[in-house]
Amino acid sequence: MDTEATVFIVDDDQGVREAVSLLMESVGLAAAAYPSAQAYLDGFDPSRPGCLVLDVRMRGMSGLELQQRLAEEPLHPPMVIVTGHGDVPMAVRAVQAGAVDFIEKPFNDQVLLDAVHRALQRDAEVRGQAMRLADIKERLGRLTPREREILDLIVAGRRNKVIAIDLGISQSTVEAHRAKVMEKLEARSLSDLMRMVLLVSGG
Repeated sequence: MDTEATVFIVDDDQGVREAVSLLMESVGLAAAAYPSAQAYLDGFDPSRPGCLVLDVRMRGMSGLELQQRLAEEPLHPPMVIVTGHGDVPMAVRAVQAGAVDFIEKPFNDQVLLDAVHRALQRDAEVRGQAMRLADIKERLGRLTPREREILDLIVAGRRNKVIAIDLGISQSTVEAHRAKVMEKLEARSLSDLMRMVLLVSGG
């Protein structure tokens, strides 16, 4: 990704926002702070890599409500939940719903930094997978209807001879189509081809 990963800090306590921003910048991480969940949503850009440091209990929309809203998006930053002592059960629910970690206030700087780095690593992995998936879908779009039909039969485990009989074409024609499928998908082997199709199908 060309875009720099950003730590998005969402907390209605100005002191916390400033302290976390300074902490992130002190280790070379870009930071952007928001006073409310709605303020973050108003500027939300799914293409920006990074992670969220999110307070559970805020005026207006809560951290959990923001988490639920973002869960509807195909791509959104992983979250590190920051919580007061009385909000631990809420924070546990947030982790169960996909948050990377929860940290109690007052927090240790290194503990927060470690959680942020885990969240940034997860974001990089998810975005890398999303880019690979989009690339494979683009390659699949290059196939003709006949090539796609043959691909489906290959993935189903059919041999060239059986595919030829099923489709009423010669085995040499099947082999030619199969070679085009491998070329268009840039697959190096049958197992490579199978992995691509499984990734697209969510298997």
